[in-house]
Amino acid sequence: MRILIAEDDQVLADGLLRTLRSSGAAVDHVASGTEADAALMTNTEFDLLILDLGLPKMHGLEVLKKLRARGSALPVLILTAADGVEERVKGLDLGADDYMAKPFSLHELEARVRALSRRGMGSASSTIKHGPLIYDQSGRVATIDGVMVELSARELGLLEVMLQRVGRLVSKDQLVERLCEWGEEVSNNAIEVYIHRLRKKIEKGPIRIATVRGLGYCLEKIPK
Repeated sequence: MRILIAEDDQVLADGLLRTLRSSGAAVDHVASGTEADAALMTNTEFDLLILDLGLPKMHGLEVLKKLRARGSALPVLILTAADGVEERVKGLDLGADDYMAKPFSLHELEARVRALSRRGMGSASSTIKHGPLIYDQSGRVATIDGVMVELSARELGLLEVMLQRVGRLVSKDQLVERLCEWGEEVSNNAIEVYIHRLRKKIEKGPIRIATVRGLGYCLEKIPK
């Protein structure tokens, strides 16, 4: 999961970064509205925006308004001051998906992030099933026929992306964009290695990751 945090309070931002990275997400941070707007225009692979409304240089509501004007359906969780009821209402009216008033529990924020992720995939459940493979997004645990599969953090990230796009081609560049934060160098060769390791662990029975040479990978649909 790839998340963008737009928050100018560095202490709060650091706490959010630590919490969300520990849950397996790739997280980037900007501290102003103009930076947030630029990041959202140039990177379409984010899964969630955590948006503080009181940003410098461009107000969070303006960032949200511009995002929706571009036709983006990116889930947005807004952060506001405890007494910012009017701003919360405006944010929801402009297309925000949820909000949290400061101060808030990081544990609750993690739960809301998971809920928004499920909503973004059109699912009400925290589990994704693909034949005998079941992936629990909350616990980040994969099982095949009830037996847990030992996967590294990177392999879990790859599996999550592939499960979200069953039957669709995913390029190496898209995988890098979805899994890696700014400044993190991951080559296409490294993606090939991760895919190879993931295949060895999950390709049992009807589960198969197909390679389309020169284009990318596809977790094949399982015939009914």
